[in-house]
Amino acid sequence: MDLIAGLPGEDLKMFEETLRWSHDLAPESLTIHSLSIKRSSILHLQDVPLPDAQMTAEMTRLGQQAALSRGMKPYYLYRQKYMAGHQENVGYALPGHACLYNIDMMEETGTVLAVGAGAISKRVLPEKGHIERAPNVSDICHYISRIPEMVERKRTVFTADWSHLR
Repeated sequence: MDLIAGLPGEDLKMFEETLRWSHDLAPESLTIHSLSIKRSSILHLQDVPLPDAQMTAEMTRLGQQAALSRGMKPYYLYRQKYMAGHQENVGYALPGHACLYNIDMMEETGTVLAVGAGAISKRVLPEKGHIERAPNVSDICHYISRIPEMVERKRTVFTADWSHLR
């Protein structure tokens, strides 16, 4: 289960209620994200008011407290640009339930073939200590009109001979 701290219009009481609901669902893992506002997002362009840094920090603290009280342990952490309150995203899991996908993504050990606007495919070449990426354009209309180009980007990454890398 993933929860986001720092959503527009959300206050501490609302976040606490969400944590209580999540407790009732008994997830095996819980990631507490801090809202990350991308420069081209509607929230940024419309200058939507967000909870202040102190409130977002308190929300992430409450998320941590909730996860730990359920017997979960933190197993990954990452930061993104433009995060509310300059917090971080932390994944918690019950013993034996850490998400291998999340670990692969954080450690960049897994090859990914991604489709859709804004998706990034990547080929991990561990023997070369190299990662090759093929990003898709983010705008949905451009993505649809340029699908053959996006396919060719992936074909190049996944079929190229990388033996020249050391």
